Amino acid sequence: MTFFIAVGSLCAICGILAILLVIADRYLNDYGICKLIINRGAREEEVEGGDTLLGSLNSIGLFIPSACGGQGSCGLCKLKVSAGGPPLLPTEEPHLDATEIKENVRLCCQLKVHEDMELEIPEELFNIREYKGTVESLTDLNHDIKRLRIALPAGDEIDIIPGQYIQIETPKYKKTPEPIYRAYSIATDPLDKTHIDLCIRLVPDGLCTTYVFEHLKEGDAITLNGPYGDFVLSDTDKDILFIAGGSGMAPFLSMLAHIKNEKIPRNVTYFFGARAKRDLICLEQMAAFEAAMPNIKFVPCLSEPMPDDNWCGETGLVTDVMKHHCPDLAQMEAYLCGSPGMIDASIAALTANGMPEEAIAYDKF
Repeated sequence: MTFFIAVGSLCAICGILAILLVIADRYLNDYGICKLIINRGAREEEVEGGDTLLGSLNSIGLFIPSACGGQGSCGLCKLKVSAGGPPLLPTEEPHLDATEIKENVRLCCQLKVHEDMELEIPEELFNIREYKGTVESLTDLNHDIKRLRIALPAGDEIDIIPGQYIQIETPKYKKTPEPIYRAYSIATDPLDKTHIDLCIRLVPDGLCTTYVFEHLKEGDAITLNGPYGDFVLSDTDKDILFIAGGSGMAPFLSMLAHIKNEKIPRNVTYFFGARAKRDLICLEQMAAFEAAMPNIKFVPCLSEPMPDDNWCGETGLVTDVMKHHCPDLAQMEAYLCGSPGMIDASIAALTANGMPEEAIAYDKF
């Protein structure tokens, strides 16, 4: 018991010291005004030193993809920094390959702005915008997933490609001392340019999801930016497989609406995995898609149905159900959205049934 108390005390002290170091670096060190020289001088901006490069760019209206909200776990916020900045950090290395390291690619959320920097930003990111929306509705899809519908201001519009995502800002509240961003896939019909629909699943102690579930209300103002991402349908005539679970439903709602709007004749089979019946969502919406499009087939499956579910549908892991329905996948392509574990298991199952890896697109969260 004494050993565990000592270890716990040491961990607590180290945690407190780390927090104090971050605070000291942020507020006690004065790095002055630093210059960001973008795309060989095509644009120059002055920012206050001390923040991360991701935060500094956000402050001047340049939004870089960051699905994890700057926590250093998604590896999306990569930019080439040709001059300026400290040496590569251990928190960056796992997300960079040898070529990226050689070309001075850095993770914006980890790199602090302490001096003038020269960086390269892809042209398409200059089109990313910030929007000031209003919560039009916040409805329960099941016991731990809500649909958040955001209305854009009158006269404002957003153009999305089905499968893309946006970042929403969680303001300062009791769980976070400063605003943070989190990324969510867009579930909106792409013909609706004045709203954004999101499917948000409650993460225990999650900073953003706790705010959405416990504090956000209809009529509240909400800040978002985007759209981002290249998880989009290919331009082929191959039959399609969708595999998702939970809030991974979101991008496929947008893709299916697009297929319906454009009368795309490709066959789509959508496998949706859940633990029990209480975890299923959007069943009426999926039934409407099937009724409107004979080329669409929705296959929900439960891995652990409860006795009172009275479930007559597919049971088992979603990957096993998919393998049973689709023994030969050589001429098909797949789109996956969900947790890393589900994505990895799905890729293994798909390739085992003949699908080339290059025919598989996925969005991990």
